[in-house]
Amino acid sequence: MQNLITPLIMETVVEKIPTWALCYIINGDSTGLTEDDIAQIQDFFESYRKGGMEIQIVSPHEGDEGYFTHVPAFGLPSEVVDCDILYTNIEI
Repeated sequence: MQNLITPLIMETVVEKIPTWALCYIINGDSTGLTEDDIAQIQDFFESYRKGGMEIQIVSPHEGDEGYFTHVPAFGLPSEVVDCDILYTNIEI
């Protein structure tokens, strides 16, 4: 019997990530965040899982400056940075 390994295929989408959340998402640093802030970030990641996707990497676009939007990926209107979200499809 052969043991075949299926390679993970990464998909990419761009999301408007609030700048206040980047330190936590990228470095795991929750300094200055409330429990509600952290819950919003975790809910964002969970929304991908419920859709059958697992976020692997969140990468801000190099050189991009933040801008204000009324429709960030999560949370209230705020300053955001466009980020590449790399994810894999998973089985639920």
